[in-house]
Amino acid sequence: LAAAALALLTSCATGVTYRDPNMDFGAIQSVGVMPFQNLTRESLAGDRVRDVFINRLLSTGTLYVQPVGEVARAVSRLEIQTPATPSPEEVVKLGAALKTQAIVTGVVREYGEVRSGSSSANLISVSVSMLEAQTGRTVWTASSTMGGIGVLDRLFGGGGRPMNDVTRDAVNDLIVKLFK
Repeated sequence: LAAAALALLTSCATGVTYRDPNMDFGAIQSVGVMPFQNLTRESLAGDRVRDVFINRLLSTGTLYVQPVGEVARAVSRLEIQTPATPSPEEVVKLGAALKTQAIVTGVVREYGEVRSGSSSANLISVSVSMLEAQTGRTVWTASSTMGGIGVLDRLFGGGGRPMNDVTRDAVNDLIVKLFK
């Protein structure tokens, strides 16, 4: 039973990664992080995950992240209608306006509490992409899903881990995939 529980707990994190083999990621020194698209019922999920992502990216000390206000000002000045999903042409314009080498976009697919029978736990599923600012093409993309109801939650009940911890773990997983 302990071995089965350990196997299920280690399988909580999932995700897929694409990395352009022709891209020199060492040349990226500055990025702009666009507002994350929110596909959840939680109205602030995109903003919360974006803030955690920006803070974690800054804490690595390897990239400069343009301030959120500067990104919002550039989006407004360039009249980008859907900042969460910019076109390649808009990415090129944003890169020039922000003086960055890459633009980061994201999608929050799941965020919040999930229930199964009498058990509940927090769950997050997020995907992030990096677009090269000179061409607008996708050079890196990754997704991560963390949390959810595990075997121990089903057996003993409980509410799972706090949403902040689950979000931080998912973002950390994405950052590790970026610098891998």
